[in-house]
Amino acid sequence: MLVVCLARRKKAHGKEMSERPNNPDPDQDLVERSQNGDTRAFDDLVRKYTPKLYGMVYNMTSNREDTADLLQDVFAKAYRSIKRFQGKSTFYTWIYSISVNMTLNYLKKRGRYTKLSLDDVDSGIQNDPDFINITSGGNPLREVNIHELQKRLNEAMMKLSEDHRTVVTLYDIQGLQHADISKILGVSEGTVRSRLFYAHRQLQNFLEEFRK
Repeated sequence: MLVVCLARRKKAHGKEMSERPNNPDPDQDLVERSQNGDTRAFDDLVRKYTPKLYGMVYNMTSNREDTADLLQDVFAKAYRSIKRFQGKSTFYTWIYSISVNMTLNYLKKRGRYTKLSLDDVDSGIQNDPDFINITSGGNPLREVNIHELQKRLNEAMMKLSEDHRTVVTLYDIQGLQHADISKILGVSEGTVRSRLFYAHRQLQNFLEEFRK
């Protein structure tokens, strides 16, 4: 399934968070300087995390203008709140939590049921064994265009609840681990796994025709 392929391609990124608890937060120095009023240190944090957070928010909103506005609000809130950050989690987990919560609130407030955008998926996925198995090998659909597959996945994502779309975004696109998603969303790992199972099953059923 396409989302499983994406999860494997992002696996290394996911380990970045899950392996941190036993190690010092790599952002500790910048965070402490920011808490002491060093705006340049906070600017460094903004530059470091903007690309990662942009991808996450955009995958939830599918709108570049909304994403840009939300990121400004996210970092503004983080700046106002950073003195209250006690280091019980990594700064990475903390800023992700702010981003996810603000994005979900934004979508719910405006009643916008958005789709997951995969327009920026690396073309290298076309070399993934699972993807090749789905779209080729004597299959009359072997010439299927990846954009058509993305379109169908978008349609499937539209049928999921915001909670299920969120875990798919964090796990399959951002490559985060179950434990990290649990901390970000404030739910148990069991809840994360069950939501992923349900979402993956629904997406797989919707895309089943590509396996025929």
